[in-house]
Amino acid sequence: MKLKNIGIILLILGFLFAIAYFVRTNSKSAIEYETTTPFTSSIQKTSVVTGKVIPEDEVEIKPQLNGIIQQILVEEGDVVENGDLIAIIKVVPDERSVYGGQSQVNSAKLNVQNAEKQMERANELFSKQIISQQEYEDFELRYSTAVENLRAAENDLEIIREGSVSGSSTANTNIRATVSGTILEIPVKLGDQVIAANNFNAGTSVAIIADLNKMIFEGQVDEAEVGKLEIGQELKINMAAIPDREFDAKLKFVAPKGTEQGGAVQFKIEADVTLDEDSFVRAGYSANGSLVVDNRQDIMVIAEALLQFDRRTQQPFVEVEISNQNFERKDIEIGLSDGIKVEVISGIEMTDKIKIWNKTEPIKIEPEESAFDQFRED
Repeated sequence: MKLKNIGIILLILGFLFAIAYFVRTNSKSAIEYETTTPFTSSIQKTSVVTGKVIPEDEVEIKPQLNGIIQQILVEEGDVVENGDLIAIIKVVPDERSVYGGQSQVNSAKLNVQNAEKQMERANELFSKQIISQQEYEDFELRYSTAVENLRAAENDLEIIREGSVSGSSTANTNIRATVSGTILEIPVKLGDQVIAANNFNAGTSVAIIADLNKMIFEGQVDEAEVGKLEIGQELKINMAAIPDREFDAKLKFVAPKGTEQGGAVQFKIEADVTLDEDSFVRAGYSANGSLVVDNRQDIMVIAEALLQFDRRTQQPFVEVEISNQNFERKDIEIGLSDGIKVEVISGIEMTDKIKIWNKTEPIKIEPEESAFDQFRED
């Protein structure tokens, strides 16, 4: 009997607790949604292009003869003028070429000796008036030609052996700068063998020179945005090495053919960078270029956070207030977005009040009662 009374009491207490919980939860006021209206604004969509800053032109200096680097007269970073001496090479002659050149000299000497004998006979015959003036001049011409051929053969042999002719103001063994600029790289060192450019070999680069006052930004643009670019478009260049400066640039080239990188087609772009005298920009700095790919002025926009999307069709819509706290769904057509606000092409009017459906309220966290506090109350 006692257990039965206890069960009845517990049942009554549970019923009373359920009623109290129901009354408490239903006594809360309904959520009142705030509204906002569309407004007129401008949207500018920018794209960030990763790339690097490089010289507009880099010139590779190559030797005119095969040989070995004997002396290097400059260092990387030096500023040189057109014609300055960069390095000197020592010619290592090919044995076959030397033999061929020596053979030409010997043959030329024989021709000179023969021409000398003919010239002596011609002098004797001309003095006796046996031959005419014309015949005498022909013999004289043959002798002069033989002497000149001997001199040329000797010079050729000296070039093969030494790389240049004695007394020449411009020796082929001297490697000189062909443009003015800064030495970016010297890929060779003393004792390295170098090869002259020919039909089958590009030749060995002794130095790379570029003008660091003429720099360009080179980057890659995705195929989805390349169609919106125009030659002459303005860019803003930011370099990791100079974080507190921003440089102006102007687009000058967009590649007509793309290359696939990581499953996406990329197009190379180039832009002339405007430098200032206070900043020294080195070749190869990594940089980001910001360019405007789309721009809309004075258009109707709403906050992008107001958008909702149909779960089935993914059609964007908003909820518009038709009476006090009564809202109606309206499908809309959207356009350009910058991530904060979005263009509304059709579906609503400027006077419509749009429901702020996702506004959150601060959560009140009540401190939990510890076991020690419960024990103290008991």
